[in-house]
Amino acid sequence: MFSGFRPKLFKEPKIVFSNHPTMLAASHAVTRLSEKSPAFFVGTDRLCPGRTRLECSEQSKKRNFERMETPRRIITRTAWRLAKNYWTSEEKRSAWALLVAVVLLNLGNVYIGVRINQWNRAFYNALQMFDAMELLRQVGIFGILVTFAVLISVSALYLSQLLQIRWRRSLTKRYLAAWLADRAYYKLQLGSAADNPDQRISEDLNQFTGYVLSLSVGLISSVVSLFSFLAILWGLSGSADIPLGALGTVHIPGYLVWAALIYAGIGTFLAVTIGRPLVELNSARQRFEADFRFSLVHLREHAESVALYGGEPVELSLFDERFSNVFTNFRQIMKQQIRLSAFTMTYAQVAVIFPVVVVSPRYFAKLILLGDLFQAVNAFSYVQNALSFIINSYNDIATWEAVTQRLGDFEERLIAVHESMRAPQSIVIRRRGGGGVAVDHLDLDLPDGTPLLRGVTFSVNRGEGLLIVGPSGSGKSTLLRAIAGIWPFGRGRIRLDKGQIAFVPQRPYLPLGTLAEVLLYPNAGKMSVPVDLPAVLEEVGLEELADELDKVENWSARLSLGEQQGLVFARILLTKPKLLFLDEATSALDEVAENRLLGLLRSKLWRPTVVSVGHGATLRKFHDQIVDLANFKPRQEVAAIHR
Repeated sequence: MFSGFRPKLFKEPKIVFSNHPTMLAASHAVTRLSEKSPAFFVGTDRLCPGRTRLECSEQSKKRNFERMETPRRIITRTAWRLAKNYWTSEEKRSAWALLVAVVLLNLGNVYIGVRINQWNRAFYNALQMFDAMELLRQVGIFGILVTFAVLISVSALYLSQLLQIRWRRSLTKRYLAAWLADRAYYKLQLGSAADNPDQRISEDLNQFTGYVLSLSVGLISSVVSLFSFLAILWGLSGSADIPLGALGTVHIPGYLVWAALIYAGIGTFLAVTIGRPLVELNSARQRFEADFRFSLVHLREHAESVALYGGEPVELSLFDERFSNVFTNFRQIMKQQIRLSAFTMTYAQVAVIFPVVVVSPRYFAKLILLGDLFQAVNAFSYVQNALSFIINSYNDIATWEAVTQRLGDFEERLIAVHESMRAPQSIVIRRRGGGGVAVDHLDLDLPDGTPLLRGVTFSVNRGEGLLIVGPSGSGKSTLLRAIAGIWPFGRGRIRLDKGQIAFVPQRPYLPLGTLAEVLLYPNAGKMSVPVDLPAVLEEVGLEELADELDKVENWSARLSLGEQQGLVFARILLTKPKLLFLDEATSALDEVAENRLLGLLRSKLWRPTVVSVGHGATLRKFHDQIVDLANFKPRQEVAAIHR
């Protein structure tokens, strides 16, 4: 029932790690673990196949140090790694065509800006010369220029948004495939909590593509504007002679250009200095918002349990705690943005009058006309605005850096999972025909290295049943996870018969969709022959649902746990697996229903090999062997008990 695939989703990256206190603490904690046990850490430390935990810890510390050395270079390299896949994919021709079109349209806007700058000179000279006909002519020219400017801007916006959504679609498909491949979505939770992968995929990819396009196209436009208007400004500014007393006079050609460069340079330096803390604050904001939203969703998904327990005060306390993080972080962002906004607004207001003050000496000296003055002021404003690109875009740049860092960390964790699957596994699982299930000297640990089970050994022949029992917390479900290949903490050998395998947890997973799609999951749309779903529902005692097969509902909320477990047995009858692993899969059924469903498995011609976890007395008569995990506690080894 579970078949993995391992597409080559990412190329080999240069891994980096955050120096966030939580991550450093986890890295230091690694050194306290056994130096001889194979490492498998997700999140804080990269999975380290084939290395000891001590080696993995040292490697992580080195990477933390490297990251702290050159954060800007790492952000740029990470952004390129995230972006290049799309621009070299099968969509590269259309992507580059759209990008070139967007850039050309923005350059067209720059050209319109140059023409409007020239128009300023003609228009205000006509005013100064009292030339009414020329003034009306310039008004007509202005209308034409504005029309073209609007058309170009609207076209550029449309093509830019089209490129963004297509790029986002490509990235989303790639990240979803990587997240689902090798069961990475599950393994990311082992060892350390994954930092809201749903938010990385749904929100951060959207922001990443949007900011990369807007900032890159904006930068190109600013550079072209800078050189275009520098030439105009140089021609209009003339030279300045600055007396230095006994030292003589300094002659500065194109002084307006130098004034614009100095003004924008000082402003950029101050903006970067003031705004730098916003990068980390914005990254933390996304995390706190996601944690708060997750707690709300968690309550909605467990509404019945909370209502029965009367747990509203506890839930409210949790909400308050998580929202307090959002509140505190937002206040910090407010303070930083007030500083940055105060500077940028002051900078922008001074920029209105600064070029007039700088150019006015030439006007009062009657070296230029009124039109030349306004043209010079306009050109100065364009140059200053182009040089102030970082100042004007700093909030966007800070958000982009935070988004890039989060996506880079998420991608590295995914790569680590996929690499760990390609490395030699300490728990070796082989598929061979001719037998049912055999477990040979299997040792299992908890993620922190604490021994859980030692020397687990048993075998069950094809078509027979084996029941695993033991006290709560003894590792029964963990043993099934190891057999399924999703629990990496341990060592040993497992042999499974060839053919389809089905693992059934205690609480079934019912996907969104129609009841028919729920029954056929995960094979919906793949059945080669029509299936008689009403007959199968009748076999498992759920014939009353036969009329609702095409109905879309939240079946997990609609059906009781017992009905959900009955649906899973209907799935089993449809898929006919050779190997079936049941993790307390009948715990919510009454004895009659339990006997009925387990009896179906033993009476079918395709009779599967069954390995069950459970406690009830009913289960024992449907299994040929019983294994008590209490006998496999650390430092104990005994064989399976045969009936």
